[in-house]
Amino acid sequence: MTFDIPRLTEITLDDLEPLGTGAGILGTGGGGNPRIGRLRLQTLLEDDRYPDAIELISPHDLSHDATVASVGGMGAPTISVEKLPKGDEDYNSLRAIEAFSGEDVDAIIPGEIGGANSMAPLCVAAMADLPVVDGDGMGRAFPELQMDTFFIYGSPVNYAATTDERGNQVVYKDIDSAKRLEDFARAITVEMGGRSGYAFPLMTGAFVAEYAIPHTVSLATELGHVIERARNGTVDPVVAGRELLGGTELFTGKVIDVHRRNRDGFAMGSVTLAELDGSSKLEIEFQNEFLIAQNDAGETLTTVPDLICLVDQDTAAPVMTDALRYGQRVRVLGVPAPELLTTPEALDVIGPESFGYDLSYKPLDRSNTGW
Repeated sequence: MTFDIPRLTEITLDDLEPLGTGAGILGTGGGGNPRIGRLRLQTLLEDDRYPDAIELISPHDLSHDATVASVGGMGAPTISVEKLPKGDEDYNSLRAIEAFSGEDVDAIIPGEIGGANSMAPLCVAAMADLPVVDGDGMGRAFPELQMDTFFIYGSPVNYAATTDERGNQVVYKDIDSAKRLEDFARAITVEMGGRSGYAFPLMTGAFVAEYAIPHTVSLATELGHVIERARNGTVDPVVAGRELLGGTELFTGKVIDVHRRNRDGFAMGSVTLAELDGSSKLEIEFQNEFLIAQNDAGETLTTVPDLICLVDQDTAAPVMTDALRYGQRVRVLGVPAPELLTTPEALDVIGPESFGYDLSYKPLDRSNTGW
């Protein structure tokens, strides 16, 4: 079963606002601020030196021997808002792994569909004159590098690079595990000031066709369009977005408390919501992204890998973890995760226990979702 959405063949200026909205929601609070990603891409598309549209290609249309790389930004969302990128960090990382490996990359794919990291590959594609694969490795955002379907399902950690805004660069080759790459790259990113641009790994088109979450760039863009049309009509935009995703509305309330800290290159913390017309509360914990939602009776409503999405109560605009503020009125959506994230091998890496929770994953109802 797949989402009944238009399959895009390109991304243009008219798609940027909807893509930012949809990717912000699918990013479960993380993946970088979508506004920053949108402005960065808008600047490129309006520049005569670059194309005015980015080609999108379905993962199933890749040639089997195509060389595909993932690019994006790494670091805590709270830092990326304050420490703006220069704009060529991930592009320089891509060129570094091409030079190191001796291979030319044929297409780029997002590592995650969250926030700014949904747009970073589009920016690199504009600069490198390459197509972008309409898919990603998560169907959402996760805080650590090993938490994508590429590494979960066996991509070797063959080549990787991280680059900062000053041009400082570290290149990695044949690291023995994706988790060890995460540890190395996270430590380097902290030393780079809390943010870097990455490129990794090199994959074949055949591998990407089998293990990418397909058509998520199109999904994020259509989600944004659906919400935009609802705002301009008589439909509740939150309901319109929820129905497209086949999700469940878990809670409505206002933010009454936020605990947030930067630690080891992550934004860690929790947010507490209170009902507007009642006494119930909901606490959501996060590590860059929202991970677990529990009510005040101690009941767990949902956990990773299912998506916990906070949106503005009235407009359905995504609420990111770095933007949580006292008094915000929000609605909480639970969205079933893509099937590739719910297998035993995936849950070993991205289930609640992998984040330190003594909980077993209990999936949300998938009967209405298009994953």
